[in-house]
Amino acid sequence: MAKENFVEQIADVEKDFPQWYTDVVIKTKLVDYGPVKGTMVIRPYGYAIWENIQAELNERFKKNGYENAYFPLLIPMSFFTKEAEHVEGFAPEVAVVTHAGGEELAEPLAIRPTSETVIGNMYSKWLQSYRELPILINQWANVMRWEKTTRPFLRTSEFLWQEGHSAHASEEEAEAETAKMLAVYKEFAENCLAIPVICGRKTEKEKFAGAVATYGMEAMMKDGKSLQAGTTHFLGQNFAKAFEIKFLDKDGAQKYAYTTSFGVSTRLIGALIMAHGDQRGLVLPPVVAPVQVVIVPIAAKKGGVLEKCAEVKTELEKAGIRVKLDDTDNSPGWKFNEWEMKGVPLRIELGPRDIEEGKALVFRRDTLEKNACALGGLADTVKELLATVQRDMLEAAKVRRDGRIAYADSLDGILKGVDGGNFVKAGWCGCRECEDKVKSYAQATARVFAEGESAKKCAICGKKAERVVIFARAY
Repeated sequence: MAKENFVEQIADVEKDFPQWYTDVVIKTKLVDYGPVKGTMVIRPYGYAIWENIQAELNERFKKNGYENAYFPLLIPMSFFTKEAEHVEGFAPEVAVVTHAGGEELAEPLAIRPTSETVIGNMYSKWLQSYRELPILINQWANVMRWEKTTRPFLRTSEFLWQEGHSAHASEEEAEAETAKMLAVYKEFAENCLAIPVICGRKTEKEKFAGAVATYGMEAMMKDGKSLQAGTTHFLGQNFAKAFEIKFLDKDGAQKYAYTTSFGVSTRLIGALIMAHGDQRGLVLPPVVAPVQVVIVPIAAKKGGVLEKCAEVKTELEKAGIRVKLDDTDNSPGWKFNEWEMKGVPLRIELGPRDIEEGKALVFRRDTLEKNACALGGLADTVKELLATVQRDMLEAAKVRRDGRIAYADSLDGILKGVDGGNFVKAGWCGCRECEDKVKSYAQATARVFAEGESAKKCAICGKKAERVVIFARAY
């Protein structure tokens, strides 16, 4: 069978990107559809990526003083009425439990769409003195938002995430924490996911319900659309006043705390797929790839081949590399295509002639290049090559993104820009009506402010511009 035929059931990435995405997530066994509409089952290969994401983020959170905890899934509906903007923002997506144990509940319970309310309730009980501040807690959890239109990883009724929640003595400290955790996200996205991101403040329309300010991390997918990869929120005293999060300060006065929250979710797996994937399937950055190296024996039945492959596997494992030896009876060609589709960063091919010559062929999934490497010191060579792949994937993604950032000084210019698969920078007067007009006319939304940039006039109405906004179509 010709090599191309192995992937003939994946839609053309250039002609039908949405179908290509669906084909890839299903055929690589990352995910499957759950029995309830809008839910997903994360399969072992997909969950392994999530575990690697968790490990990397956990390390960063703990270095910044955060401790992990867990809060209840069910939240009294009365909690949501305490912060008016918050309840209004989430009302359409909240799933509610009204019956349990065969009886109607005295008070309906919300299945958490986010945890600011229940965590605020607990912080109000725990916090007494300024000496206990800051409170820095993160939780890994599932949340539910009853979405009308769903797609695996990108938007599902139930998904996994982390949500960090902090409380501080002053406004300045809380604002600094919001900025710091956004920087943590950016470093993680670029150095672990190899996805370059644009960070900035969101407009009032796009901010988190109940926040004073929301900051987003926007990533460009290969079709030119944006994916919100993470957000941090400065909540001011909104939730502190709603839930009586107060403390006795140094001056002897009772004061309300200032709080923040921040989160990323399993949609990061969707980002990985759409930022790096190609016609052959997944292309995974080594830091989060479940399998970093796959060893494929050539002429495996010939004496010494499988034994040598096992030796190489052991050597790589001792070097801390996640490696798999594919010793199944499938053909080498089938294995090549299977592991390429799964996005494994490096493939080592080893046959009788290679062993005799003291070398192995090493294939790079990102560039599709194959080179001979000496068997002596192979673990060191592979570690260096994995680091190179990680760097090169980020650089390639930066080049793609930077080549698709356009500028516009009119509404037609914004439409033309997003139609061409670009992020579009344009001046904006700050008027909600102009922001809504872009969404109606160009089906694009304001993603974040372009920090440090200025424009003379609003591209929509022609009045004086207050900020430069990055507009894009988004997932």
